[in-house]
Amino acid sequence: MTKRNIEIRLANGLDARPVAMLVQVASQYDSSVYIESGDKRVNAKSIMGMMSLGLDIGEKVTVSADGSDETAAVEGIESFLSGKEA
Repeated sequence: MTKRNIEIRLANGLDARPVAMLVQVASQYDSSVYIESGDKRVNAKSIMGMMSLGLDIGEKVTVSADGSDETAAVEGIESFLSGKEA
C-alpha cells in the first residue's frame, strides 16, 4: 500500500466538475484508491463518496492506493489535486 498526504490546490476546491474529473483520473488505475479527510475514508472512484467529503482549497487529505499500479495511482491523484493536471 502506498500513502501520501496531499494539500488540495485546485482553485475552486472540489465541487462537482473537479470531483468528476478526479474520479476519472482514479478510475484509470487498477489499484483500489481511497481519499481520507478527517475521520472519513471514501473510494476515489465513487462520485457520491467524493462529493460527501466536501473538500476545499487548502485542505489536506491522505491518498492511499493498493494494487499493481499503486505508486502511479497516488502520483496521478497528487498531480490532479495539486492543480498540475486539470
